[in-house]
Amino acid sequence: MLSCAAGSQTLGGSAAYNFLKLPSSPLLTASGGVNTSYFTNEAGLSSNNPALLNEALHSQVNVSFNRFLAGIKTYSTTAVTHHSASNTSFGGHIYFVDYGSIPQADAAGNVSGEFRPVDFLIQVGAGRRYLERWHYGMNFKFIQSSYQQFKSSALAFDVAVLYRDSANGFTASLLAKNMGFQLKTFTGEQEELPFDLQLGITKRLANAPFAFSVTAQQAHRFDLNYNDTVFNNENELSPGNGFVNKLTQHFVVASHIYLGKQLEATIGYNHLRRSELNAGSSGNGLNGFSMGLRANFRKLQILYARSNYQRNISFNQIGITVQLNQFFGAGAL
Repeated sequence: MLSCAAGSQTLGGSAAYNFLKLPSSPLLTASGGVNTSYFTNEAGLSSNNPALLNEALHSQVNVSFNRFLAGIKTYSTTAVTHHSASNTSFGGHIYFVDYGSIPQADAAGNVSGEFRPVDFLIQVGAGRRYLERWHYGMNFKFIQSSYQQFKSSALAFDVAVLYRDSANGFTASLLAKNMGFQLKTFTGEQEELPFDLQLGITKRLANAPFAFSVTAQQAHRFDLNYNDTVFNNENELSPGNGFVNKLTQHFVVASHIYLGKQLEATIGYNHLRRSELNAGSSGNGLNGFSMGLRANFRKLQILYARSNYQRNISFNQIGITVQLNQFFGAGAL
């Protein structure tokens, strides 16, 4: 199943439902938008990697909000519960992308009204631990997109396995995302889903308040360039076809800095994002970089992330994770 799905994927933006690539968790956004191995006590990350579902997340609920350009907004909520009898942790996740009101016009440009396109995801997942150090999990997804008269839906799933050596502060994970098929197409023609095979490691230093993550995205193919020759020639742009650039486009790096028992900072860098969004040889600022903060209290966590997409263009994401059994009593949930 994995080899078939991986081998059939297309380049660039040719797949449908590309909103699935957006990080719904502020911790994920701060880490460069791609991370499979950061094992921490926060439910939002488990929506990205089901192998992160574990008993420590029991009764946590995360809500997050992000605002992009042109009034585009994203909303997400994630909840986790642990079932002791089966030794299984279950997660639920809802993700909603609201593009705002857009003028509706014909081919001649005559405006006849407005419409409101939306993308929507409902996800359930389960994760278990095997022996002391191994974790594995699966997410099952229902995907819906509605753009005026064009509507489409799909089913997909993620599978993941994770190895964690807590004594040495080391975690490694393999994640296969968005394997599935369309239930209903936009125009009658089947489209592919944005499959991604990711591998990552995180290492926390023994005698310093730092951890580092390195994640390889799109590991099932080497060349990630989307080469629009007409656009490149008109704008005198080079797609960066060198071996080193192609190799480094796969890697997303992050540094996690522990500023105390209750405060954590993260800095991330996504080279593929920088390569795709750089505008020629002009200055592109902190394009591809991201950062975030997490304040971790007994009953709740406050999360903030800021990601840079081009010079002077950045977006802020905020989230709150609540430990419900701390509010209602340890035995209530």
